[in-house]
Amino acid sequence: MTTCVVVKKDNEVAIASDSLVTFGDTRLSHAYELNEKVFPVGDSYVTLAGTAAHFPVMRKLLTGMGEECRLGTRDEVFETFSKVHEILKEKYFLNTKEDEDDPYESSQITALIANPNGIFGVYSYREVFSFERFWGIGSGRNFALGAMYAVYDSKLSAREIAEIGVRAGEEFDKSTSGPFRIFSFPMRD
Repeated sequence: MTTCVVVKKDNEVAIASDSLVTFGDTRLSHAYELNEKVFPVGDSYVTLAGTAAHFPVMRKLLTGMGEECRLGTRDEVFETFSKVHEILKEKYFLNTKEDEDDPYESSQITALIANPNGIFGVYSYREVFSFERFWGIGSGRNFALGAMYAVYDSKLSAREIAEIGVRAGEEFDKSTSGPFRIFSFPMRD
């Protein structure tokens, strides 16, 4: 799968991911294809975990929404991903079924968003979280979360903490590998 992280600290926001894609037992490293898991959408950066099919669809969908793609607050992210869900079903034939007892249709999406307003996470049923410190998604997330927790209160910057997170994923998760993409920028006042 992957290791993707977001960090917010001292007026800085960072987002990072690895670049490995896997298909069952096959690994498609950066040496064979340019696997960019973080992509810009306006003044935001978005990364995903899950099937590789999500990346081209979500990149095209989010960047093509224009002014309708608003990711600056938790409520805006929810509204945008609610619209995304409709488009995924109608235009891209999303399979919304996960389990029989699901309370809502699933968007099958796990995403992290970083922008000058903060860091957000989006999950299958359009649950949106606004994180105050850091978070991670993907198969290496637990390693990343532990590593970032261990160093968060140090003098390290958000960017340095994000790098530690993805490197911990690479060290211990078989589905995570560099090179890493890390973007950082100041928060809005």
